[in-house]
Amino acid sequence: MPPPREHLPRNAAGKTAVLLRDRLSRAHLYLVTPAVPPAGALDEFLPRVLEAGVDIVQLREKDMEAGSLLRHCEVVRRRTAEFGALFIVNDRVDVALAAGADGVHVGQDDLPVDEARRQLGPVPLIGISTHSEGQFLAALRADTDYVAIGPVFATPTKPGRPAVGLGLVGFASDRATKPVFAIGGIDSANLYQVLEAGARRICVVRALTLSPDPGEAAGALRGPIVAAADGIDR
Repeated sequence: MPPPREHLPRNAAGKTAVLLRDRLSRAHLYLVTPAVPPAGALDEFLPRVLEAGVDIVQLREKDMEAGSLLRHCEVVRRRTAEFGALFIVNDRVDVALAAGADGVHVGQDDLPVDEARRQLGPVPLIGISTHSEGQFLAALRADTDYVAIGPVFATPTKPGRPAVGLGLVGFASDRATKPVFAIGGIDSANLYQVLEAGARRICVVRALTLSPDPGEAAGALRGPIVAAADGIDR
């Protein structure tokens, strides 16, 4: 496991921060997964989607005890390192630091960004979920490294959260000054709608975790996303 980043020499920490943000800038396909994905054991599921082009993996377990979560983090850290992907922990700064994760993702009602940055230091990445134009603009001004917007479509992973629709995708795409990921109910059936609205980075959950062939599903998503980002007509 890598040394805690707060103990890195200043020049090493600076280089690490630049490298992380460079990798983030080149990321297009982001997976949020539970510790036990329906598609298979984490240690077997992750290589399939990472080999197919997933750039970021977020482990999301809101209610799991820290010790159990850390054991699952060790799997994600090992597999993402193997494939050169980024590893994000949902909300839990303490677990992210202990696991040597590349960053944390927080919601509007989670730990405030300023406090997360104070605890993490300047190197790890911080992402935040937004659900409105105002929240998105505030996130651009905050000490965040990327912003998620959604849910674009209604999704059971966010019960009670109304869909923000494609309008917010266009709004965010026109004003983005840092990487923006569209999330929420996105799959191969509606992907082109989201891309046509302006998205060039996509975050998925069920499209991969519920897929009978998550590797094939990841590849089918990544191809059009990268083509859109490169300005290639389908």
